[in-house]
Amino acid sequence: MARYPALFTLGIKIEDLHASLKKVFESCNLNMIYGTPEYVMAREMPGKVPFPKLVTVEVLIDRTTATPDAVQLKLVVKNEELPLQSGNHCAVMFEMITGALKAGEDWTVLESFTSQEE
Repeated sequence: MARYPALFTLGIKIEDLHASLKKVFESCNLNMIYGTPEYVMAREMPGKVPFPKLVTVEVLIDRTTATPDAVQLKLVVKNEELPLQSGNHCAVMFEMITGALKAGEDWTVLESFTSQEE
């Protein structure tokens, strides 16, 4: 199973976060399928890659450390494929999603840390 984690601190009001995340996910061909105040799950839309390569994104929202102007996210991008190559589909999607988060129009990235573990 391929798995890629990242940590972001975004300059955004927590009330606006879910709507902004949904826009970013849709720009990456992901469908937001579940959301609570502390957790969001999105899944890649089927049709372009085989089913085991479809990516799932989980976002943990740390409301305990959130300030009126900033929130910390823990992001995990994963799928069922074995990461035998560094350019596997999950790694490519991870780079696209983290790039879209860093370029998000609705927030400023205050801090980010990405780690490619397989």
